[in-house]
Amino acid sequence: MSHHEYILGTRGSALALTQSRIAAETVTALYTEHQGHHGTADAAEVVDFTLRTVKTEGDVLTGPLATLGGTGVFAAALRQRLLDGENASEENRVDMAVHSLKDLPSAPCPGLVIAATLKREDPRDALVARDGLTIDTLPEGSRVGTGSPRRAAQLRALRPDLEIVDIRGNVGTRIGRVKGLEEHAGKQVVLRQNTETSERADHGVGTERSGDCDAVVLAVSGLKRLGKEELITEYLDPTRMLPAPGQGERALEVRE
Repeated sequence: MSHHEYILGTRGSALALTQSRIAAETVTALYTEHQGHHGTADAAEVVDFTLRTVKTEGDVLTGPLATLGGTGVFAAALRQRLLDGENASEENRVDMAVHSLKDLPSAPCPGLVIAATLKREDPRDALVARDGLTIDTLPEGSRVGTGSPRRAAQLRALRPDLEIVDIRGNVGTRIGRVKGLEEHAGKQVVLRQNTETSERADHGVGTERSGDCDAVVLAVSGLKRLGKEELITEYLDPTRMLPAPGQGERALEVRE
């Protein structure tokens, strides 16, 4: 029996760690199934994945994403770890990176390739609002938070009377910006299965203004993965709020 261990690079947010754990489990299951189909089960090869968190510029820099270079700032550091390859020290080695596909720039990265994408989840956007409100029932002048220029533009087209608030941070932090949902900011999510991530509060950029919004717009897929789907007050029809390309899909990137 042979044993192979691979380092899976991921951002350190609760959502990224959850996605990476699912990716590791999926790849392991597919590898085992492949062995069975090819009659190699008796000489089984064991594959293990260890999650290694990598802090990206998007996790530490403040300000609107558009001024920081767009969503690509969430992928650059992970990609560099992959490109370092055998030149990386053992504590910095990454063999595969897990990305939210929508966070990857459209241009390919020389030396890297997307090896696979996992089954796409619900690609829609969702409204998380106080008091069960929807886009149409939000009072005039309501403050709606989003860090996405795409979502902001479509919100203004739907409801020019709304005040669009630029927000940053992880899913829990963003939910905590909604009046009445402040307790969701900074929730801890601890993953123990083959992870090098220690227990910590899941804080993100811009956590100091909890409860200052009437609603926020988030991806349905992220809310589902974190078990927060019950907070959704409206699933936004794509004919009204077009999702980002690749939203709800995870990409596995490796060296060529």
